[in-house]
Amino acid sequence: MTSPTPRRYAGLSGDQRSALRRESLLEAGLELFAVAGSRGATMTAICARAKLTERYFYESFSSRDELLKTILDGIADEVRDAGLTALRASDGTLEQRVRDAITSFVTLLTDDPRKGRVAMIESAAYEPLRAHRRAVLHGFAQMVADEASRMYGDRAWPSHQGQINGLLFVGGLAELVTAWLNEEIAITPDEIVEAATYQFTSTAHR
Repeated sequence: MTSPTPRRYAGLSGDQRSALRRESLLEAGLELFAVAGSRGATMTAICARAKLTERYFYESFSSRDELLKTILDGIADEVRDAGLTALRASDGTLEQRVRDAITSFVTLLTDDPRKGRVAMIESAAYEPLRAHRRAVLHGFAQMVADEASRMYGDRAWPSHQGQINGLLFVGGLAELVTAWLNEEIAITPDEIVEAATYQFTSTAHR
């Protein structure tokens, strides 16, 4: 006996419709968390913005905090993938690859300031996400240390010093982007890229 064919609506399968609902909730959560912070990004508000009922919310997420964590992790994944792609490109000088990687980070968080605010500001201000955000930043610091070791070889710092430098670099770059997002500093995204490129290429090796 063959299994029944899954029902389709508007040309989409059930799984496809579920995936679209999940994306709608994530987009609504990103918008509200960035604009209104954790107090404004309630489950009720997220569902209303996505034009979905709470039933569909629980189809994808167990809680509001799980959704917000998923949004933060999604931004981190975008940054990581773009940065590693640039650093490991087969063409361009080492400095150009570093500049391209930093550009991908800065561009992602400044072209869509919602992502910048969620990753840099709102997740740090919301206690349930604060420790997770710190873990994400430490993960990026380790990635920076690992990539510096790979790129500079014998000229790279020993592991312990590389980790210190990685954390200093990531923390400093995050603070610089945060200052831009909060309009606390008169600087352009391009200037952030150039400053960070100089910092990395000057300190990531002996």
